[in-house]
Amino acid sequence: MRVLIVGSGGREHALAWRCAQSPGIEQVFVAPGNAGTAQDPRGVIRNLPIAADALEALIAAAREQRVDLTIVGPEAPLVAGIRDRFDAAGLRCFGPHAAAAQLEGSKSFAKAFLARHRIPTARYRSFSDRRDAIAYVRAEGAPIVVKADGLAAGKGVVVADTIDEAIAAVEARLPEQPDGEHRIVVEECLQGEEASYICICDGTRALPFASSQDHKRLLDGDRGPNTGGMGAYSPAPVLSPAVDAQVMRDIVEPTLGGMRAEGHPYEGFLYVGLMISPTGEPKVIEFNCRFGDPEAQPIMARLQSDLPRLCLAALDGQLAEQRLTWDPRAALAVVLAAANYPQQPRTGDPIEGLGTIESDGEAAALVFHAGTRRESGQVLTSGGRVLSVVGLGATVADAQARAYERARRISWPGRQMRADIGYRALVGPD
Repeated sequence: MRVLIVGSGGREHALAWRCAQSPGIEQVFVAPGNAGTAQDPRGVIRNLPIAADALEALIAAAREQRVDLTIVGPEAPLVAGIRDRFDAAGLRCFGPHAAAAQLEGSKSFAKAFLARHRIPTARYRSFSDRRDAIAYVRAEGAPIVVKADGLAAGKGVVVADTIDEAIAAVEARLPEQPDGEHRIVVEECLQGEEASYICICDGTRALPFASSQDHKRLLDGDRGPNTGGMGAYSPAPVLSPAVDAQVMRDIVEPTLGGMRAEGHPYEGFLYVGLMISPTGEPKVIEFNCRFGDPEAQPIMARLQSDLPRLCLAALDGQLAEQRLTWDPRAALAVVLAAANYPQQPRTGDPIEGLGTIESDGEAAALVFHAGTRRESGQVLTSGGRVLSVVGLGATVADAQARAYERARRISWPGRQMRADIGYRALVGPD
């Protein structure tokens, strides 16, 4: 089988690495990939210099390379209709159609969908007028959450602790006069513990991946600005069997049923960002129409099932016949970020102490690339989140120790790294 992974981040490196482990895999292409996917020691993974949003070029490459399955990593090409275009070209592509991808592409669409189908979520209002939004913020008070309506690469959310901070977030996202293009969602700030619930879906059924939890804030103790994610681990104790069953019953199944009823069956990876209340009640914070990043890195490190064949089974509506199998060990990913991330990341710094993906059995360490490029024999930083280092161990604490031991041997000027990834699994919420 020949597989194409669309994208260039740590998620895509992890997906490509997992696909390359599958029986019968001849070649895994990554478009455009990064320095890590360019240096697969077995030669199974190979980069194609095609941007993730160059849909016609991707179709041409899939034909030329005789690709049997394309798996889409990032959200932008899905929202732009890559699945629809591949379908029209007679090519198999795993990911939701554009109409279904609105669950991530528009926060207003997602919140209205949740309300229509009575799926638990935060109380909210949607705005295109700045003055109306500011009046609502003043009436509701803080803390409060302000979200850009469209895609924002995981950085369009401000959790405002004060009214002034919320008003500044509104003003940064809405022009003084409504223009018909800019829109925001303002919602209540839910209290509890966040978790990531990721499923593979065939339009009717969902098969959940192992539970995971990520850390979105830049600094230790979940402080500082929101980022695309500074680390993640799997499994997540907050997703107990009882909570898991409730999420499937009250959130995932109604979501699939609602999308199907509205004429947009959901086929692809569905990411439900959850807030679990102190009493164990889950509510939807957001939907993503693709695998999470950095959640993909620890989940792919644990997955033992054949990922390409799972995706093909979902496209054929046959998930009921599939089962997921897992490495029993915990996995924890630490993100190493560039200087000045998440504002204006500095790029072009040489990375020291790197090496390729490595695994030494029971004491495993995996290095997945994200914002990297190779130039003159060196690997340089080329984005905000540069690397994810994954440790595996018998417990989350063991996995954490192995991840940090490996991560501390990698450096470049201004490198940023949280020191407490996984702390909630070790000591519980504050």
